[in-house]
Amino acid sequence: MSRKREQKMTFDKVGGNPALRDLVAKAELHRQAEEQILSALPKELATGVRFLSCQEGELVLSADNATRASQIRFRQHEIMASVREHELFRYVWKLKVKVAPPRFREKKRADKQPLSKENARLLEEEAGHTKDKALREVLEKLASHARD
Repeated sequence: MSRKREQKMTFDKVGGNPALRDLVAKAELHRQAEEQILSALPKELATGVRFLSCQEGELVLSADNATRASQIRFRQHEIMASVREHELFRYVWKLKVKVAPPRFREKKRADKQPLSKENARLLEEEAGHTKDKALREVLEKLASHARD
């Protein structure tokens, strides 16, 4: 069973809790408003933008970087005109854009470069000059990792 379907079934079961029902209804309204806003934005600006709120004629959006936020501010009159076509945003007169970078980014795994033969030779040479037995063993072990 898909995750969305499981989620919907869970919400159906909590029909007796009015506070939770109201919260789910508000979340659904917010999702629909965000869809309308994103459809009104130019395609190149829609990615990385979220709808935050619309209160007293002030539409608040969130962009994932400052460049995109600046582009939205630059084209705000065009964006507000297309947003006003939707009934929910008929009285929007001000656009505010906040920058909120994503919380988590996939980190690139560091590519480990194999040890060159020259570096392995230098480690072996240094191990030969070292008096400390433990350090010598570690240097020799490192040197053994040289690429073939």
